[in-house]
Amino acid sequence: MRVYTPDNRPLDIRGFYLFVCQEPVPDRQGHYRLSALALCDGNLLNADFEYYLSIVGSRKKKLGVGSYADGADRSRPMLIFANPLGISELDRHITLVHSRDDLDAAFPQLRKVGNITRSLQGQNPRAFHCYRLHRDTPKDSAFFSLLNPFPTPFRTEKTQARGRFRIDISPTD
Repeated sequence: MRVYTPDNRPLDIRGFYLFVCQEPVPDRQGHYRLSALALCDGNLLNADFEYYLSIVGSRKKKLGVGSYADGADRSRPMLIFANPLGISELDRHITLVHSRDDLDAAFPQLRKVGNITRSLQGQNPRAFHCYRLHRDTPKDSAFFSLLNPFPTPFRTEKTQARGRFRIDISPTD
């Protein structure tokens, strides 16, 4: 991700995304628990930094929109990427997904539990390593190695309508 220094110089740093699954606690109204958590290297979702910069950069607003011509359309893109918790090996666990393959050596409280490899078009695949705390991982846990494990939903180019509400009434005469 790109951040800026106090004198407005860009500084590019590794970014991470935090995914959690929050579920209601049965028989405890208003109580919730986190049933899964994954802290993921941003490159797991998108390794194209130039594309990232094109999305977060400035763009032109459409001014003078609406019936009174006092509105503005900020033309903000909305991106959808895969959710790592859709991978069964990460669901119901607390996992750090990182590009480094030696974090368990640097931090002995971690155990490497698996690898995820993502294919890149026309480039070498990218490898990511999954870690959990020793205390959260049974010693007999099977090590996993996954190639392109993200579920791919059916998508179309068409977006869903916004501001459309359905109410349950019948028209009367």
